[in-house]
Amino acid sequence: MPACLSKVGGGCMLPAVAASALPCIGGWAGSYAVRHNYSGWYTTLNKPKWTPPSYVFAPVWTTLYAGMGFASYLVWRDGGGFNGVAKMPLMLYATQLALNWMWTPIFFSYHSIKWGLFDVGLLSVTAGCCAVAFHKVNQSAGLLMLPYLGWLGVATSLNYYIFQHNEIESKKEEE
Repeated sequence: MPACLSKVGGGCMLPAVAASALPCIGGWAGSYAVRHNYSGWYTTLNKPKWTPPSYVFAPVWTTLYAGMGFASYLVWRDGGGFNGVAKMPLMLYATQLALNWMWTPIFFSYHSIKWGLFDVGLLSVTAGCCAVAFHKVNQSAGLLMLPYLGWLGVATSLNYYIFQHNEIESKKEEE
């Protein structure tokens, strides 16, 4: 197979595949790094009855990461790469992706519910701005961000509930 993996419509698929895989790899790495905290501390927290079961998170996040990654590819492709009109939307994308990846260690490693809530709130606003900016470059890219925004609403609500109904603050603050 050539370096482009294969060609579809005369174009190279490698950028699309790489853009789709990057957020997934970061998400998987973050989850792997904190995997020992899922069965301990998190299970002791007071959570709402509507908390999704734990087996839902990995496939949902993988799907959402791949979708947002492909959306970033569409913006990169149609917006002139990193120097054209895609520059600002892709900067917003990188910012929201960094905030997304930061939430897992903040919440699960440091047990900081408060800072997790701050992060996911800032993430939600940044992801919303990113979706609007994506839509201006490529409508499909903006629409691909909608399921992610919906899931961020669930994640933010869940983090807020946990913040309101638990005494635990942070490993760092306890020491």
